[in-house]
Amino acid sequence: MGEGRLIIERARPEEIQSLLNPRGVIRCFLRLALAKTEADSGSFVLLNPSTGFLDIEASVGLRKGAGRTKLRADEGVTGWVATTGRAMRIFDVRRESRYVAIDDRIRSELAVPVEVGSTVIGVLNVDSHRVGHFTRKHEQELAQLAGEAAQWLVMGWEIEGFRHKARQLGTLVEMAQTLVSQPGLDQLVDGVVRNAARLMGGARSFLFLLTEDKAHLVLRADFGVESSLPRELAIPVDESVFSVVVKKGKPLSVLDLAEEPYVHCPELRTEGEGLRSLLAVPLSFADRIGVLCVFLAERHRFSNSEIELLQTLADLAMVAIQKARLIQQIMKIEEGLRQSERLSALGLLAAEVAHEIRNPLTVIQMLFYTLAERFPVESGVQKDLAVIGAKLRQMNRITEQVLTLGRSAQPLAESISVEQMLDEILLLVRHKLSAQGIQVEKSISSPMPLLQGDRGQIEQALLNLILNAAEVMPKGGTLGLDASVVERDGIAYLALGVRDSGQGMTAEEMEGLFVPFLTRKTQGTGIGMAIVRKIMEDHRGKVEVDSTPGRGSRLSLLFPVSPP
Repeated sequence: MGEGRLIIERARPEEIQSLLNPRGVIRCFLRLALAKTEADSGSFVLLNPSTGFLDIEASVGLRKGAGRTKLRADEGVTGWVATTGRAMRIFDVRRESRYVAIDDRIRSELAVPVEVGSTVIGVLNVDSHRVGHFTRKHEQELAQLAGEAAQWLVMGWEIEGFRHKARQLGTLVEMAQTLVSQPGLDQLVDGVVRNAARLMGGARSFLFLLTEDKAHLVLRADFGVESSLPRELAIPVDESVFSVVVKKGKPLSVLDLAEEPYVHCPELRTEGEGLRSLLAVPLSFADRIGVLCVFLAERHRFSNSEIELLQTLADLAMVAIQKARLIQQIMKIEEGLRQSERLSALGLLAAEVAHEIRNPLTVIQMLFYTLAERFPVESGVQKDLAVIGAKLRQMNRITEQVLTLGRSAQPLAESISVEQMLDEILLLVRHKLSAQGIQVEKSISSPMPLLQGDRGQIEQALLNLILNAAEVMPKGGTLGLDASVVERDGIAYLALGVRDSGQGMTAEEMEGLFVPFLTRKTQGTGIGMAIVRKIMEDHRGKVEVDSTPGRGSRLSLLFPVSPP
């Protein structure tokens, strides 16, 4: 390092600092080249391995705009020197066919390769406005400068690499602290994609989580240019570019999406955003459950250290995600315990109320039967009296069940005519529906098998659904009642459906529909739907909810045709 040693000996501290930076090295040796060869202009060109072009990193003395010229690695005098690794001294550029004019004042040129080992990484050019200006001695001096510049560049790139890694590690530690402190899953995944793009210098980033059946990747968070991507976008794993990441647990890097026609992500709508390179890593914790990917706007070949860095962020994110999920589970368990305590208190209260109700109810039953005998058999109210008598017996049985909590809670098994049961329930609510201007549409498939179960409990569940439907149609509407045999997961069910034309429910409201004490009604207790679900569980059945905001709701009680 002859000239380089002199530079250090004569340089001020700030000049030495610039020599530890690749751009400072380039500018310094370009000035030395111009001084040594007494040239009028010059440029320092580096080969860009990502694009394949020769980029002018620094220039002196050229006309405005000439420094932005881009040449292919095999184009012009500079391209020939870069390709062959041999110097070229041109007496008169007007007689050289390979010369590409970027400044019409230039008459002679000298270009030497900048090599690291046996690899050409760039070209050092000097120009003169005079014909035949450069001599053999100039060529030797420029070649020596190019050799020393290469050594300084290697050292500068290594120092810059260390600095970059130090910044990345510092950023990674900061991210880890931020991620671990996030309690909510939504805030956490948003932070992961934002930090992934920041860490890798990416234009866009996405985080997917695998569904339980491992058939789809669901988009949980994205960062970058605003788009209309749905939050829960699902991509089939087998048709996804991320299939190898999910199935083999290995990173995927793509140098240039434009040059890889088999790699496309139409679901992410990235084609029109000018994204070039892709890096995707698995989100792993005990089992592979997701993908973290970053798109870059420029063509970039990801190094092993960059892949390991993004994988480290993904691993940290996965630990944080598992922590957030555990916190959510703990919160649900705590809420469940609170609900159990409230239900226990409600049970004690119900037993006390049932005890106080039983005696007056017994008196009401005796007086009712005495009064009922006074009406003629042919009277039109006999049907109403029969229904009232049945309901009194049902109330008596309910109070007995509450008072004998130690007895089995299994429903009574009896054969029920669905059509007859629906008619009797409509008879009970006919006045309320008529007063609200609600039209009833009843549909029963034929033939309809007998329903096996506890009639009192089933009527209670249906009546609860019908009254709820009436409450969401205070100014009238349509109440639909239907009965049919349906199949779910290969099992036949007898389905009793209640449909309303009310305002419908949001996804959040449907999720809390069966939570005790959670109600939208100003006068409600929030226990009705919890009772409906308990009745269906006792009958080995289930409740299906289908609702769209603004289009009403439909709730179906599904009873197994052949219960186990």
